[in-house]
Amino acid sequence: MAEKKHLITAEDLYRLQVLSDVRLAPDSQHVIYTLQRVDRKSEKKYSNLWVVPTNGGSPQQFTQGDQRDLLPRWSPDGKQIVFLSNRNSNTKPPQVYLIPFDRGEARPLADLDGEISSLDWSPDGRKLLCRIRKLDPDAIERQKDQEKKELGVIARHYNRLFYKLDEYGYLPHERWHLWLVDTRTARTKQLTDHPIWDERDPAWSPDGKSIVFVSNHSDDPDQNPDADDLFIIPATGGEPVRIELPLGEKSKPAFSPDGKWIAYYAQKGEANWYQNLGLWVIPVDGSKVAKNLTARYDLHVSPNVINDLGTPEAIRPIWSNDGKSIYFPAVYHGSSLLKNISLDGKILQDVIGEGGAILSYGFDKAQNKVAYHYGRMDDPGQVYVRELASGTTRHLTRLNRDVLDKLDLGKIEEVRFKGPDGNDLQGWIIKPPGFNARRKYPSILEIHGGPLTQYGKLFMHEFYYLAANGYVVYFSNPRGGRGYGEKHAKAIWGGWGGVDYADLMAWTDYISALPYIDTKRMGVTGGSYGGYMTVWIIGHTDRFKAAVSQRCVSNLISMWGSSDFNWIFQQELEVGAPFEGGNLKKFWDHSPIKYIANARTPTLVIHSENDHRCPIEQSEQVFVALKRLKVDTEFVRFPAEFHGLSRTGRTDRRVARLNHILRWFDRYLK
Repeated sequence: MAEKKHLITAEDLYRLQVLSDVRLAPDSQHVIYTLQRVDRKSEKKYSNLWVVPTNGGSPQQFTQGDQRDLLPRWSPDGKQIVFLSNRNSNTKPPQVYLIPFDRGEARPLADLDGEISSLDWSPDGRKLLCRIRKLDPDAIERQKDQEKKELGVIARHYNRLFYKLDEYGYLPHERWHLWLVDTRTARTKQLTDHPIWDERDPAWSPDGKSIVFVSNHSDDPDQNPDADDLFIIPATGGEPVRIELPLGEKSKPAFSPDGKWIAYYAQKGEANWYQNLGLWVIPVDGSKVAKNLTARYDLHVSPNVINDLGTPEAIRPIWSNDGKSIYFPAVYHGSSLLKNISLDGKILQDVIGEGGAILSYGFDKAQNKVAYHYGRMDDPGQVYVRELASGTTRHLTRLNRDVLDKLDLGKIEEVRFKGPDGNDLQGWIIKPPGFNARRKYPSILEIHGGPLTQYGKLFMHEFYYLAANGYVVYFSNPRGGRGYGEKHAKAIWGGWGGVDYADLMAWTDYISALPYIDTKRMGVTGGSYGGYMTVWIIGHTDRFKAAVSQRCVSNLISMWGSSDFNWIFQQELEVGAPFEGGNLKKFWDHSPIKYIANARTPTLVIHSENDHRCPIEQSEQVFVALKRLKVDTEFVRFPAEFHGLSRTGRTDRRVARLNHILRWFDRYLK
C-alpha cells in the first residue's frame, strides 16, 4: 500500500538543503559541489563539500564539520581542491584552504585580513588568482581587541557616493583588488591597488602570463557606473593595459584557447538596463571592433530564474577547446538554458534546453562531458552529467527527495494567453493538493520582483506552501521582465505601473473566468517591484479582497538616494533627479503612494529593517497611510534582515513571514 503523502509546511525550510557550485573534475570522473543545511537549534547555516562519481556511485561527504565550506575548485591536474572556509575562525571572513582529492587533511593556504570572492587556478597549478578586499584598519583592531569589539563601530565616515550594499551592510573603505597565492609556499602577492577602483571577474590567459579583468577607471566610478572596460595585466605585476570598448556594463571576460580573443558579457550604452545582456568578443590586439554574437537572436545572457532555495551562478563564457564556439547561459520563456554559439555568431545550439533551470555547471578538460545543477518546478535541483557528443545524461543525486517524495505539491498548469495589446504572455497555475474542479477556490496572485527577471520552471517553496493551504496560486511574466526579448523588457522603461499593470489585470481576468475560481476571494502579493505593483494595485482596483505588500517601493521621491542603488533608480524613469527641472511630477505620478487614498483592500505590510535595496520607510509610508484611511492593515517588521529575507534570511524569520502571509489571507479569503 502506497504511503499517504503529506502537505508541505513552512517548517520544511529547515529540512531542505541548498545545492550550489557544481564542478566537474578535469578527468570527468567526479563532480564536487556544495550543500548547505540549517541547524534548527542555533539557526545557523552550514555548508560542506560533497563528491559524487560520474559512473553512478553514491555521493560522499568530502568535508566535515559545522562551518561554511564553499567555492570548491579543482586543480588543473585534478589532484587537489581549493575552497574557502571559516572553519578556524568565527570572526574573520572565510579563508583559502587546500585539500588533496585522495582525502588528506585540509590545510590553510593563506591567512589574509580580508574578504575573498573568487579562486582561479593558474594553468600550471602553481598559483591561485584571488579577488580580495582587505579589512579596514579599524575593523582589524576590533578583531584583535575584545573591548573595542564589544563597543563596536563608533562612527561611519564616507566621501563616496555608494557606501552600502544590500545583503552586506555598510561598505568598508578598502576596494576589491587582485592577488596571487603560491600554492606551494603560500606566499601572497598583491597585483593591483587603487583607492577608488575595484577589479572584478579576473581570469588567466591560457599560457598563464596574463590576467584579464573588468574595472571602471573613471575619476569617480560611482558617478559613471557604465564606464567599464577590460584590462590586461602581466601575471608578474605591472601596469594594466586598457582594451577600449563601447560604454556599458561588462562582466566575466575569458581568453580564447589561443589567447588571441576575449569573450565577455555586456550591455552597450548608458543606463540601458532593459537591454539584453549580450555575449561579446574582441581580439586582444584590438585589430577588430567588439562584436555582439547574440544580438541577432534577441536573447538575454543570464541564468536567472526566481526561486527561494538557491541562487543561479553567473559563470563566465567557456570557450570550446578548438576556439570555434563559446558556451553561455540564457533565459527563455521561464527556463534558463546552456547554449553554444559559433565564433561568427551564425550557429546557435541548445546544449541543455527548456524545461527547467541550469544554475551552475562545469566541463571536464577534454570537454567530452558537462556536469550541472538543474532544477525544475517540482525539484530545487540535482546534479547531472551529460556526454556532449551523444547527449546521454546521467542523474547523479537525489538531494531532498527524502522530503519531496513524501509531499503532495498539487498540480501545475502552464498557460499561454493574450495581454491587453494582443501581446503574448506566459503564466502558471498551481492547484491545491486534492484539487476538485467542481469546487470554488480562493486564489492568490504572486508578482515577481526585479522587474528585470522572470518567474519560471524552478521550485518555489512559498507557492507550494500557499497551495497546500487551499489556494490556487497563479503567477506570470508581464511586460518589463526577462526571457521574452528586449521589446518585452523595455515596455515599462520610464513607465512603471502602465502596461505591466494591464498585463497583470489581463492575467487576473483569465484566472477569474476559470470555473473553479471564486472571484469574491482573490488575493494579491509580491515583493520588491512586486511589492510596488501590489501597492499600485490596491490604489487602482478593489477586485482583490486581501493584499500582502512585501519589501515594497511606494514613493520614488523619498526612495531617491536612500536605496543602495542610490541615484541609479532615476534611470528607470528616464529622467534626472526629482529636484531637477520638471521631474518631480513624473516621480510622483509613478509612485503607488500617490494613489493610496483610493485603497480599500485589507493589506498586510511586511518589510526587513536592514533592507538597503528598498528602505523600510517605503513600507512605513504605506502602513501609516492605510491606518489613517482606516483600511484594515498590520505591519510586520523583521529585525537584522536584508532585502532577500524570503530567499536567504534566517530560517525562523522565513517561517514566520510565511505564516503571517497565510494568516492574513486566511482571515479575508476563507
